Amino acid sequence: MNDAAHLHAHLKGDARHQHYRADRSLKILAWALGLTLGFAGVEVVAGFLSNSLALISDAGHMVTDAASLGLALLAQFIAKRPPSSRYSFGYGRAEALAAFINGIAMLFVVGWIVFEAAHRFSHPQAVQGEMVFIVAAIGLGVNVLVAWVLSKDRDSMNTRAAFIHVLGDMLGSVAALVAGAVIWYTGWMQIDPLLSVLVSLLILKSTIGILRESSHHLMEGVPSHIDYAQLGADLEAVEGVVSVHDLHVWDMSPGEPALIGHVEVPDLQAWPRTLKAIRTMLRDKHGIDHITLQAEVAGRQGAPQ
Repeated sequence: MNDAAHLHAHLKGDARHQHYRADRSLKILAWALGLTLGFAGVEVVAGFLSNSLALISDAGHMVTDAASLGLALLAQFIAKRPPSSRYSFGYGRAEALAAFINGIAMLFVVGWIVFEAAHRFSHPQAVQGEMVFIVAAIGLGVNVLVAWVLSKDRDSMNTRAAFIHVLGDMLGSVAALVAGAVIWYTGWMQIDPLLSVLVSLLILKSTIGILRESSHHLMEGVPSHIDYAQLGADLEAVEGVVSVHDLHVWDMSPGEPALIGHVEVPDLQAWPRTLKAIRTMLRDKHGIDHITLQAEVAGRQGAPQ
């Protein structure tokens, strides 16, 4: 234990949040990573051998998923570490950072697939439909299994980002399956890039959602389930509170909101009772357990707490 460990301690009456997530299991992501990485190599080789863009796009998703899951696994491991003398809030924000990186990676993958598909519309290329169909069917089974594994932990933003990747992969496998069947039985090659673009657009929508959520967290935005204006009004409605200013609310780690602010009161002698009422209201009505408030005598800002 480092010399500053006592500074992170939560005493009686302090927040219950400990700045790290010791309850999260790494096994879920480890299993998902192993399954995805194991099949990714097979699908990449099959995609190039069959010359199928739909299968290559699915293979690209699988490879990106493997990287995504690897980052998620690393982030989960880091997030389990307790606060240190350099990171007093702990490492929970690593989850949002990894989710953001995963989203950026998916944007590049989608861009490449759409670019390649546009070229193939005007210059159709022969595709081995039978191989595409067989490999895509196996890939779909692997993706369903990985999605089931990841569904065991839906509380983590990072795991949900990885889950989105896998859902996209499932769509990619279905598209490759359909493309393989159509080419196998009809010889219509344009179905391959057409379905690739469709899947890419669906994945793009989910990716933008993850980027929006993770960037909001990294920018220390007000948690989505909290109405900032209503929160301020509720604070000022507590008996013994005259007004509230310099109020800030953010997530220290996904799902763990924190609040700081200045509270003007008529009498500092009554502050302990008022603070207790504020804590109860914030916890019960807004789900905020980690608060730091400075009391000031109304009309005398800067008075000692």
